[in-house]
Amino acid sequence: MKKHISQTIAILLFLFSWSNQAQSFQNPLLDSGADPFSVYVDGYYYYTHTMGNRVVLWKTKNLANLRDASSQTIWTPPKNTMYSNEIWAPEIHYINNKWYVYFAADNGTNENHRMYVLANTSNDPLNDKWEFKGKVAAPSDNWAIDGNVYTYNNQLYMIWSGWEGDTNGQQDIFIAKMSDPFTISGKRVKISSPTYEWELNGDLGTAGNPAHVSVNEGPQFLEHNDKLFIVFSASGCWTDQYALGLMSLTGNDPMNAEAWTKKEEPIFQQSPENSVYAPGHNSFFKSPDGTEDWILYHANSNPGEGCGNKRSPRMQRLYWQEDGTPFIGTPLPTSVIQPIPSE
Repeated sequence: MKKHISQTIAILLFLFSWSNQAQSFQNPLLDSGADPFSVYVDGYYYYTHTMGNRVVLWKTKNLANLRDASSQTIWTPPKNTMYSNEIWAPEIHYINNKWYVYFAADNGTNENHRMYVLANTSNDPLNDKWEFKGKVAAPSDNWAIDGNVYTYNNQLYMIWSGWEGDTNGQQDIFIAKMSDPFTISGKRVKISSPTYEWELNGDLGTAGNPAHVSVNEGPQFLEHNDKLFIVFSASGCWTDQYALGLMSLTGNDPMNAEAWTKKEEPIFQQSPENSVYAPGHNSFFKSPDGTEDWILYHANSNPGEGCGNKRSPRMQRLYWQEDGTPFIGTPLPTSVIQPIPSE
């Protein structure tokens, strides 16, 4: 009898422990994964991040449970093409009941990085039915990475990080209209360049060969109460000073460069006291019940870890201030136990 009672108590304690764990989580969501992105469709989150040589999707009811999510390699590039290497920052989007994945890739030479798109008409995108649809480029067809698409006032736009010309040295943020999910229509417009001191960290030179790269990259649209924002990453990802900045649209024309106002200070940056370095290349999502806003981002746990596979995906709540702008606060340490996104 005592044996049965002790077994029952053990089971109840296990269930209680499992229930508590299921309602909370700790960062990081995975041990490695840069440039995290997700979309929520019909009760599931579809998540992806940079793998370098292929595109992988994860599927889960709650991103807090990403470690237990099912996953599938949905596309591996053919060899010896202009898009066979350095597959960066994939994003999965659901537009007009069809799936699209946008990503940057090159042929092994960074100068050839461009944006490309895949498409899939299946209900569940975790399969091998993805079709390569080609390059997505403005008429200038310059270096481009980190494309993000968004529909605003019934018009589809793409924003990305690119070069003004054909040589490296500065990454700006550009915007263009799209006539469909595969096609940029018309010229690009530059809406942000690195200007503030916090955007200018990134010396890649040596004593005999000085070189400095100024970076604005990873732009993400964010809309709240009819206000449109772009959150972007600035400074070199190889620096601990990699951080997030905010741009706000005045008026209703995203193609008007003068309508975008950049906040003078970063809105999210390293926290040595919390052992979080180089937080950046974010995306946004809502909780399953739609009542909470969250940010996905990658970061390092130690200084000097740069742009390698030490970067891990993390998430925390986003709040809205009285002036209508987003507030993220300080990157939380991995020791903090957070409640899962509201279901």
